[in-house]
Amino acid sequence: MSDNGNRQGMGPGRRTKVESAWQVGDMLNRYCHCINLDKQLLRRGLEARLGGSGAYSRLVETHPHLLATSPIFVSRDQVDQMTEIIDSIESTVSLKTYQDVALEWAPEVGRMHHGPRGVFFGYDFHLTNDGPKLIEVNTNAGGALLILHLAAAQQACCPEVEDFVVGSANLQTLEQELVTMFREELRLQFPEKELRRVAVVDEDQNTQFLSPEFVLFKRLFEDQGIDAIILSPDELVLRNGELYADKRAIDLVYNRLTDFYLQSPQCKILKQAYRDAVVALTPSPYAHALYANKRNLTVLSDPGLLIDLGVNARVADVLAAGVPKTVLVSEDNAETLWKNRRGLFFKPTWGFGSKGTYRGAKLTRKKWEAILGSDYVAQELVPPSERLLINGGDQHTMKLDVRCYVYDGAIQLLGARMYRGQTTNFRTDGGGLAAVFTTQTQLS
Repeated sequence: MSDNGNRQGMGPGRRTKVESAWQVGDMLNRYCHCINLDKQLLRRGLEARLGGSGAYSRLVETHPHLLATSPIFVSRDQVDQMTEIIDSIESTVSLKTYQDVALEWAPEVGRMHHGPRGVFFGYDFHLTNDGPKLIEVNTNAGGALLILHLAAAQQACCPEVEDFVVGSANLQTLEQELVTMFREELRLQFPEKELRRVAVVDEDQNTQFLSPEFVLFKRLFEDQGIDAIILSPDELVLRNGELYADKRAIDLVYNRLTDFYLQSPQCKILKQAYRDAVVALTPSPYAHALYANKRNLTVLSDPGLLIDLGVNARVADVLAAGVPKTVLVSEDNAETLWKNRRGLFFKPTWGFGSKGTYRGAKLTRKKWEAILGSDYVAQELVPPSERLLINGGDQHTMKLDVRCYVYDGAIQLLGARMYRGQTTNFRTDGGGLAAVFTTQTQLS
């Protein structure tokens, strides 16, 4: 553990009983700098997937702030708290009363369900002294494979963090679980079908920031005997009740589009294929409507409404504590929201990542007028926790979000994004996607 005059009783024999799990993770995130990234191990792992010698160097050159070299720490208590929030959301989403409300906000295609649950749900949290706070849910969360490689290449240098390091990822095991997940998605819609070919679909896929991960998925599928194609939605063709790409029939589309309801002209064929249920699409418009439309946060953060919908009182309490209060922006509450804007964060209901989001304290009148003319929610501001990095002897404080990658209600992988500024941006030295380490048991 790095000392730097800031150890404050964290060494062996000096650590006293910690009042909360948050303090343990927070102290390690601030003062521990001794888990190092084995860059050669990371290089070998990524080059084996990205196309051989030089691939890692090209990735670093084109994406210098994609991968953070330092991990972050999360205690098992915090993981258990995040799990309880996720379980509570799953319990709520299973209720028809909730579904009726959420699907009312979706276009027609978002109300169609053909079986698949949706891969790579991303539950994004800020860690606070009052417990983890769910900032939002995403249904096409990227970065999982990159974080797996990062976690596998981390090495500890001191005994203080050994309990955390045991939570590092087993790359081969988790990759196999991910392939099994895609096979399960196909089975849910087509029980008798075998997964032979996957299309990884995104608009202008070669220019997407996380396009290197598309290649990682292609190699992962191919290693398991599954043909994989990376393409744009306008390259798809419907023929004789099947979806084709390059004269090859597609069994499943891994959807990386941020056009969640397939509304653009490019998505016309894919939308028709989804309507006709001729291909398994995951994650689907239906999954986005139930989980990721940010209007849903106005329901999940309202305990009175949840009770009216038939939600268990305990579940309503968990969500009231774990989901920051969120309201729909309207002319009726505009004056109050503007007055209290410094304590709020504004997000488009169908937005993704940080696009179109505004911290109230930075909001101008011009932007506010634009928000009032759009479809936005206002969320109680929850400052992110921090990670202290040391680079060349200089200290840098980074903000961090923790992401739980979830399938069928279960956490598959923990990851994080480190950044400086208003939102996650992948433009900060030392920032980017980060591995997460945790303990196997609760801390006392």
